Amino acid sequence: MKRPRAWQRMLSGRRLDLLDPTPVDIEIVDIAHGLAFVARWNGQTLGDYAYSVAEHSLLVEEIFARQQPTAPAKWRMAALLHDAPEYVIGDMISPVKTAVGPSYGELDARLTAAIHLRFGLPAQLPVRIKRQIKAADNISAWLEATQIAGFSKVEADKLFGKQDTAFVDTLSIAMRPPVAVRHDYAARHAALLEEM
Repeated sequence: MKRPRAWQRMLSGRRLDLLDPTPVDIEIVDIAHGLAFVARWNGQTLGDYAYSVAEHSLLVEEIFARQQPTAPAKWRMAALLHDAPEYVIGDMISPVKTAVGPSYGELDARLTAAIHLRFGLPAQLPVRIKRQIKAADNISAWLEATQIAGFSKVEADKLFGKQDTAFVDTLSIAMRPPVAVRHDYAARHAALLEEM
């Protein structure tokens, strides 16, 4: 019996096998392009453009860098790439991830390891770094929830944790066309790669 196809052809020409992803099949142009077109919040956001995973990732990296000003470029790169697997598997909201079960996490972990190795990061991040990136991710999610996804601050506090008002008031959500976000994501990746 023929095995079902588990690979996807990328615009760069690479063929990424989702069951056995390898670093040589990962290209930043594919990640930047894919993430610029993947909508956060299942597209249920205000504005003329979807809020993309690429835009979210840029914000998470900015928050991480501001909270960890002495962090080396490799950990800022990890923050930028924290949702990179979503360029091929999409951005599933937490309730869907729960419904899908552990297989989603396993797929995400395989892709993350290949992406990290491709760009000079350890396959698995140190726990401390992972927690710091998750804290930045929660701040971004809180901002998105309250600024563009229709959540009250009380609701967002329950889901993502109460935030430091002085800090979050210095940040804002940008709604931009995918082509601009794609460009900025790739440019930020290149700048961090040069620092590593």
